This record gives sequence, C-alpha cells and structure tokens, in this order.
Amino acid sequence: MPSRLTAPARGRAGRTAAAVRDRVMRGGERLWRREDFPDLPPQAVSQALSRLARQDKLRRVHKGTYYRPHPATLGESRAAQSDVLSRLLKAPVHPAGLTAANALGLSTQNPARPQFAAPTTRPGSRPREWTMTVGRPPSRRRLSADEAAVLELLRDHAMTSDLSPEETTERLTRLVAGDDTFAHLARVALDEPPRVRAMLGAIGQELGMPAPLLEPLRTSLNPLSRFDFGKLRGLRFAKEWQAK
Repeated sequence: MPSRLTAPARGRAGRTAAAVRDRVMRGGERLWRREDFPDLPPQAVSQALSRLARQDKLRRVHKGTYYRPHPATLGESRAAQSDVLSRLLKAPVHPAGLTAANALGLSTQNPARPQFAAPTTRPGSRPREWTMTVGRPPSRRRLSADEAAVLELLRDHAMTSDLSPEETTERLTRLVAGDDTFAHLARVALDEPPRVRAMLGAIGQELGMPAPLLEPLRTSLNPLSRFDFGKLRGLRFAKEWQAK
C-alpha cells in the first residue's frame, strides 16, 4: 500500500526520527518520554520511540515511557521502579511498606506488587503492577529515597522488619546516625503522625543528638498520648517519648 504521507511530510517524520534516535543514543542510561522532546512534533516522537523499542534500542517500561539500558555484568541494566513512577507522577517517589524495609536492609521480602509512596495529591498514571500511596507531606520532597523510606518504616511501627526487635533497633539507629540525616528527618517529621515523631525522638536521644533537634519533636507531642513503638519498644528512652 502506498504511503499516505506526502514527500515533505515523510521528510519531516524522517528528520524527527533521526533527531530522536540521536538524542537517545547520546543520552546514556535513562528514561525517555515524548515530553523530553518539546521542540519536536509529539506524535512523530511517540512513533520514533516506539520504533526504537522494536529495534531493541529501548525497553518499554510503561505506556509512553521507555528506558535506555546499558550492558552490565549480569545482563543489561534495568530501570529503577521508583524512577519510573517519579516520571509518571512528576513527583519524587520513595519505597513504602515491605519495599521500604527491603530497601533499608531490614527485610529480604519483596511484595508481589512493590509498594511506593509520594508527596503528591495527584495520582497520575499508575502502573497496576505497583501499589502507590499518594498524599504524603510535601516536605518529603527534601529527603532522599532512603530517608523517606525510614519515615515509612516508622509509620509501620517497624513491623515490616524481618529482624528481631533488638536487630531492628540497631539497624535503624545506624541508618539515621549521621548528623545531616537525622537533622533532615527531624525537620520533616514535624509533618508526620505523632508516633513517627515520638519514635524518631527516642532514636535521636539514644544517638545523643543535640537538644535543638529533639525539642521541636518533643514539644509537638500531646503529653497525654501514648504510642505503639512496635519493634522499637526496646529503645532506651522509649518511655520518655511516651511509648506504651
């Protein structure tokens, strides 16, 4: 069947395809969507990306989203799930639930549907193979994925950890021991549920963190409330931070 495109149209489509291919091949390992080519015709870009996937130059990871892999020791690299979701939601995405525990070295389990959370109220296009929770505090945008995963673990009372309470406490304490890490978490935790602030405060006191970091957490708590610390109930200062 003869092409329905006129010669000039075919020429424009060919130039678009060549430009997309050139940028993709020079761009290295990364995700690509047609929004990454704002200066080119959107439909032609979509067709060019799809063609590159058929040619095994790209891997389709979700509708309209492609990944340019690079060779690795055990086969080609794969796109990080959190990166894919971040592109789809246009917001930072971090592990939650069992996925958070696994990312932090507290569990060897991987849920059938990886779990993530994001500081956005707009769910966007979410792949059905992943569980996505939105509505986390906007202040989490200032955290790394691992720092935000710590807050998710505290929301779950650390019960997603496969380790014993003692090992869980030791591992989590080491994860937040750096002054910068704890400071980041302490500031953002003021927007988290009270139990998160209480557990983080008890961890900080055990680490000997300075009073200016701990006092805002302490004064944010209702003195009459008591909190379930879950696997962190063995923290030395848990009672001082209103653990049940």
